[in-house]
Amino acid sequence: MDKLRTVLMNEKNRIFDGFLRQSSDFDDAVAALRLGEFAQSGAIRRKKSFSESSRQVLSIVNANIVFPDRIMRGSVTIEKGVIGRVSPLNEAVGHVVDAEGLYLSPGFIDLHVHGGNGSDFMDATPADFSNITRFHASHGTTSMLATTLTSLDEELFAALDCYNSFVKTPYPGSRLLGLHLEGPYFAAEQCGAQDPKYLKTPDPSHYTEILGRSAHIRRWSAAPELDGIRAFAKTCRERRIVLSMAHTSCTAAQAADAYQNDGFSLITHFYSAMNGVTRKNCFRVGGLVEAGYLLDGLNVEIIADGCHLPPELLNLVIKVKGCEHVALVTDCSAAAGTTDGSRKIGSRKNGQPVVVKDGVAFLADFSAFAGSVATTDRLLETILNQTRVSIPQAVGMLTKVPAGIMSCADKGEIRPGADADLALFSYRADKIEVKKVFIAGEEFVFPSP
Repeated sequence: MDKLRTVLMNEKNRIFDGFLRQSSDFDDAVAALRLGEFAQSGAIRRKKSFSESSRQVLSIVNANIVFPDRIMRGSVTIEKGVIGRVSPLNEAVGHVVDAEGLYLSPGFIDLHVHGGNGSDFMDATPADFSNITRFHASHGTTSMLATTLTSLDEELFAALDCYNSFVKTPYPGSRLLGLHLEGPYFAAEQCGAQDPKYLKTPDPSHYTEILGRSAHIRRWSAAPELDGIRAFAKTCRERRIVLSMAHTSCTAAQAADAYQNDGFSLITHFYSAMNGVTRKNCFRVGGLVEAGYLLDGLNVEIIADGCHLPPELLNLVIKVKGCEHVALVTDCSAAAGTTDGSRKIGSRKNGQPVVVKDGVAFLADFSAFAGSVATTDRLLETILNQTRVSIPQAVGMLTKVPAGIMSCADKGEIRPGADADLALFSYRADKIEVKKVFIAGEEFVFPSP
């Protein structure tokens, strides 16, 4: 036995010496040894073809990698902001991050974000935009749509102008995929937290002016039953803008028409600010909720914050639609990340008063929710704790599904060639905790508490 131990130790030293000769970076060699370079099981293998002069290469090893259909223990190699290799072996290349068995998923993609940490996109300053992107990145969100709401045109234009200038230069935190305009073309009786003073019907001169203000509009939420909606939808389709039904009293038949003929492909915050079955005299009429279930190809977004939809509805949506047609969104306001108390939804100057109580945002009269105060890690936690979906399915509703809705072919999955936007998180005792975030291959530095 002693002789065998001596042989094994000599072999270990021989390999390690050779490893040092291949590497100009002694720290990398020591790190690789610490991570188990010579372990018989799950050994880290250093790729000989890598040149240590390139400091743009990073490996995340010992990770439970979340794919759309499974979880695999292994490593992910990143070079120049793109995933280069995904392996069941722990391949240590360049700078090495030990995941220590945590889950490694694609970065979360939020298609409906108004603000956070005291800032709203309608505040229209670079400082507020940076505050929002940094705040949400710390919760695992690597991409988002900056979402506006119904307001004075001057405030909307200010937000669009700020976005246009903000994305021209490097900025911290979550990547902005574009603008989501929520309003102003809504049904007054379904306005919810949208200020009814500023609601309009679609007018070509109005939406043409808005579209001329920014080339970054990627999504627009509107009520499909309004007069003038067909011409509006045609204009949006020509610009490849995703159309979503929202704040609407449309019937199931009107929703089907909008889906089949006008290009509406999504429902905004499913169940909120819309009708289910209603009665007209003796006859029952299906609403947008029923259309959402009946139209197989129609995607829905849900606010899975544990407040907007109870567990039975979360399970019903997933059971009928399937995870592949459900996107999780926060719809969070500036109140996210703050304490209970009086806040505003929209700009500080003209936004509507809201009250945050027990971690839930309400209009001041408590007649309706006012967005949410959730972050994407809370959505993931809620779905895992209140439904029967697996971790890959839950992660897919925060990554692959929203990426598909927005035609972001390089996001939403861990695979070679995809953007290296990643979240490293734990799930223990029914709690999700995001430990590290990588955006375009760069580790995001969490803001100080």
